Amino acid sequence: MEQVKITVALIVAVFLQWTLRNVAEPLAFVDFPLIIIVYAALQRNAIKAIIFGTIAGIAVDALSGGLLGANGFSKTLIAYAVAELARRVYLDNLLLRIPVIAGACLLDDLVYYGMHKLLGQDPSAQVLVIISYTVIGTTITGTLIYMLLDKFSETPLRRKREMFTQRRQTRRRNPIRLGK
Repeated sequence: MEQVKITVALIVAVFLQWTLRNVAEPLAFVDFPLIIIVYAALQRNAIKAIIFGTIAGIAVDALSGGLLGANGFSKTLIAYAVAELARRVYLDNLLLRIPVIAGACLLDDLVYYGMHKLLGQDPSAQVLVIISYTVIGTTITGTLIYMLLDKFSETPLRRKREMFTQRRQTRRRNPIRLGK
């Protein structure tokens, strides 16, 4: 059921990325598929996250009419990096996810515009302004979407961890022997 929820969320995110850009100009700076890809990568399944990143990136490239494959490559790279980070570091807290989504968005934009520059296509606007607005918009929207997805999740990412794990206590003997 969790797979279906993320798949539907990814389809909705690609559709929103394609349509909301024409409705309101500030929504053009929110990268909805990246939010869902990072959410899928935070669940510690690298293969699923990479597949979602590749499909979402190529779908956004095909619908936007831009450089085909640049978004797919950057989102696949981000999915792999976040999945490996989540595998090594405990990121089940919402406060820890905020810098992850901000860093993922920053790296995604840098790779995306780097691919354009590498292939000789100059962006139509100032790159630093676009990157800063995208990082701010995606981080705020991503935090709200993560709270919403965790609320409706059957198995939230937050797992109960005991503060101090129970260890087997061995009986300590007195090292000083008196009388014998």
